[in-house]
Amino acid sequence: MCLAIPARVVKIHGDTAKVDFGEGVLREVNVVLVEAKVDEYVLVHAGYAIQVVDREEAAETLKLWNEILSIEESNG
Repeated sequence: MCLAIPARVVKIHGDTAKVDFGEGVLREVNVVLVEAKVDEYVLVHAGYAIQVVDREEAAETLKLWNEILSIEESNG
């Protein structure tokens, strides 16, 4: 199973971008596969941005992801 998480692009330098996954989680990812711009959202998988997504799609995905994590925490 593959999992890609949306993140907001904060800064771009060459083929690398600093992205924000929320709650203070910043990471460097490779953006060679996409044409991302600062403040856009990208799907990140295994350290690579694999797709640019719109803000609404990113928000919905993050909402669903947080619901899943909440259920897992209450069952664990």
